[in-house]
Amino acid sequence: MVFPLGWILEHAALPIQYRAVTEVAKIGDHLPATYANTPYFHRPAVEIAVRQSYDGTWSGAMLTLPSKGGIDGLGSINAVRRLLECGWDKDSPAVYQARRSLFRLLAEDEDAAQLYEFQPKAGKSLEPEVAAHHRRLLREAAGATLAQAGFESDPRVRGLARRTLERIMDFLDSPLGQKPWVRVGNQQVLAAEASPPSVYALQMLAHMPLFRSEYYTSMETLYEYLTRPLPRQEAIQIVGKKHLHVPLLVLGDMLPHRNAVDADIPMALAWLETMARLNFLRRNENWGKMYERFVDDCGRDGVWHPHKGMATPKTTNPFVWPFFPLEVHAAGEERWTDVTFRIGLIARLLGRPIELV
Repeated sequence: MVFPLGWILEHAALPIQYRAVTEVAKIGDHLPATYANTPYFHRPAVEIAVRQSYDGTWSGAMLTLPSKGGIDGLGSINAVRRLLECGWDKDSPAVYQARRSLFRLLAEDEDAAQLYEFQPKAGKSLEPEVAAHHRRLLREAAGATLAQAGFESDPRVRGLARRTLERIMDFLDSPLGQKPWVRVGNQQVLAAEASPPSVYALQMLAHMPLFRSEYYTSMETLYEYLTRPLPRQEAIQIVGKKHLHVPLLVLGDMLPHRNAVDADIPMALAWLETMARLNFLRRNENWGKMYERFVDDCGRDGVWHPHKGMATPKTTNPFVWPFFPLEVHAAGEERWTDVTFRIGLIARLLGRPIELV
């Protein structure tokens, strides 16, 4: 595959340049040691870091997204994920300070403060089932972030991964695994006992290759589940007495056809990258075709352009925010740097030969 490293270095933001050199081109070892400082000169990432509170968190929240056009309200997990995507190391000051709060989330801690933005408002209380639902999501999101940071071998992360995988396998092996829906009134909703994987659970496993090799059979079962047709029902689950929207739960194949790719290109790339890290992409013909379409949309120079139109890809998916875009500018050649980089990264994860130009 042709990868336009020269073009990336000329047009892309610093995080994309750095990761293209170190993760796609794999030539970081041939550069001066000071090149490792490159991501820390990226102003948007520095602005996130300096907004960190003294306790290592951001905004007293975890999964919240920033207000449009700024970083006000950014939650801690999304902040750390963003810094990691920008090439920051797990021992960089901001990530280091955040690790304590993330590791605490891995514990079965019922302190109300550990619910962060999901805490009930003054004078109100949460049903135990709703609180447990939010705690599990926060644990998996924190585990995914720590795994991405390089803590696969930490016993706390491994323990969470084991418990999460066991819960998913119990669900898939039960009758609910085949039919998780129940009718309430005129609506089909997920049963309270249904425990499909979240996108964070998949991300956590994707960054734990040694752990996955120990649970090969379970990973095969998970792969079969992820290739099921995506149900038409809206992702709503009975939790206690409430019907909660659960958009971060994965209910089947998130990328079944071209229309799904065109509808949300950043999410499609996030899915393909996660599947590549899980070693699922290379064995799935349909996902492979979706990826090849991205490759085919690259010119002879290796630069990607949209299949239709010339607009910069956008997404509203909350999981994808830390991932895309890393580019600062949305005009000129910079519009295509994020996608071009991700196509090259996925090729590297698939073990394909890379031709640098």
